[in-house]
Amino acid sequence: MKNPTAPFRFVRHATLAAAMLALGACATYSPKPLDLAVVGKTSLADLRHDGTLPERLTPDDVVRLVLDNNPDLVAVRAQHGIAEAQLRTAGILPNPVASYSYANLLSGPGEIGTVAASLAMDIKSLVTFIPKRRAAKATAQSSDATVLWQEWQTIGKARLAAIDLIEGDKQLALLRSNATLWQERLQRNQQALKQGDATLATLAPDIAAGSDAQKTLDDFERAQQTRRRDLNLLLGLDPAVKLQLADAATVPAIDTVAVRAQLPDLANRRPDLIALQLGYRAEEEKVWGAVLAQFPLFSLGSTYGRDSSNVRTFGPQLTMDLPVFDRNQGNIAQERATREQLHAEFEARLIAAKSEVEAMLADQALLQKQLETKTAMLAQMEPMAAHVQTAFRQGDIDERSYVDLIASRNAKQQEILALRLVMLEQQVALATLVGSGMPHAEMPGSSNSSTQSSDQAQP
Repeated sequence: MKNPTAPFRFVRHATLAAAMLALGACATYSPKPLDLAVVGKTSLADLRHDGTLPERLTPDDVVRLVLDNNPDLVAVRAQHGIAEAQLRTAGILPNPVASYSYANLLSGPGEIGTVAASLAMDIKSLVTFIPKRRAAKATAQSSDATVLWQEWQTIGKARLAAIDLIEGDKQLALLRSNATLWQERLQRNQQALKQGDATLATLAPDIAAGSDAQKTLDDFERAQQTRRRDLNLLLGLDPAVKLQLADAATVPAIDTVAVRAQLPDLANRRPDLIALQLGYRAEEEKVWGAVLAQFPLFSLGSTYGRDSSNVRTFGPQLTMDLPVFDRNQGNIAQERATREQLHAEFEARLIAAKSEVEAMLADQALLQKQLETKTAMLAQMEPMAAHVQTAFRQGDIDERSYVDLIASRNAKQQEILALRLVMLEQQVALATLVGSGMPHAEMPGSSNSSTQSSDQAQP
């Protein structure tokens, strides 16, 4: 008589071997606690950079530092790892299913226990494997394009912040000069009032003008301080760090003809539009996968059995559900509706992007015309201002006329500086929209050549 405990030993040994095999392939866990004491860098030297930092940073220097150190970019680049993990998951074939059972013989005519074993594979998961893989790949590429678009936007913010500070310092110096002009005028009038050469009525307009000039200066100083904090935040620096910036900000001129020539191909170069197209490509695969998933659940394998009289059987095993009620019509409808929504969203975004570029080009032309007009007016005022200063020192003109003319000249200079800043800001924004000076972006080729042209397959 055979040993009745032999099947138990077989099961125990097989189970132990399977457990050891599974554990050997398992990942391990290690904690990664959050740093609750993290703060911004306390000096420029603490930032990651390549080479030697100049004493005074240009907008391009700021951009390079921001790309390497911006905390938000560091965080968003982690999305690439998530997308890669999802792509890896989509590329893993489903595991075959094995089953084994043993029933010990307690009583009856037989001599041994019964054994049943089977090994099967889900065929439906193989049918939908390729669309899922392609969808995951397009999603990963879309994630990368989204990260690149955020880099483009961060580059624009950094360049804009540096330009605002550099040009703002010029305006600040002019506002200080204007406030000093009125302050000196007020001091002289107060002295004249003490000597009886002026009245409160003549002093009141100067007090109001001086107060307005000082308020404008105070407001602008606060705005500059906010801009400095914002730039430090982009760089991951502590707010107390004061960056030394260059005296002048230069932005590459916008070639209107070249920009308009690039507009038809904008969708293949701008990362946000590329990301939308790749998202749509992924959804196309999801629609195709949902159509393929109409086919019933189907598993194929083999089965082995032995009864208590030692009769052994072996043969194929087929399991299939009957698609009487659920033919995946709900998922198909949902994926098609999502595809339609993405289609409309892409068209709307593309139209808006091209319209925004055209609007900025028109604004640039208008601003350039206004700047030329104001510059010509200032050129006429400069000789007059120099003549008036000489006449005032020689006592040939009264103080009120002198102050009014110099203040008017200062106001015109302020208008030109403000208009120039608006032009530079729009040039930066336009460069971001069309990709001028930005990291290269290009729509990847479709790996979907074998995808069906129609999603009307039937089970």
